[in-house]
Amino acid sequence: MPSFHGIDILRSDMNKLPFWKNTPLNEMTGEQWESLCDGCARCCLIKLEDEDSEEICTTSLACRYLDMQKQLCTCYEERTTLVPTCVKLTPDNIQDQFHFMPQTCAYRLIYEGQELPEWHPLLTGNRDLMQESGISIRHIAVSETVIETEEDMLDYIIDCDED
Repeated sequence: MPSFHGIDILRSDMNKLPFWKNTPLNEMTGEQWESLCDGCARCCLIKLEDEDSEEICTTSLACRYLDMQKQLCTCYEERTTLVPTCVKLTPDNIQDQFHFMPQTCAYRLIYEGQELPEWHPLLTGNRDLMQESGISIRHIAVSETVIETEEDMLDYIIDCDED
């Protein structure tokens, strides 16, 4: 039986659904919750918000604590202390964080009652297909350490969205 992060993906009883289809977000175990993350690291891209229009623009600048090759936070447990603007997504705050979450984010999709994308690691058992599908930031992102001033961030805007 395939598993991802030790969680069984398929069930022997065809009538049983995978955990993300039959367990409400607020009832998932910590392991189940964390396994929803596909590892794309899009949430680690710096977003800018226009104070007047509230438009959110995503930059190609990744948080300084992101390991760009592994696409993992190097200080995951301390991230919200080291980066106060880093969002710790929970079932209680998920709706308030939609504007910072990519359209492909499993947390968002499940909250909205949608299916996981076919490349999601919970369906495939690995992250290779997610990488091949161009979902990850690996080939577009640079560390925020390359900029000298906050104004320089404007040069790295890749998408603006009024989501």
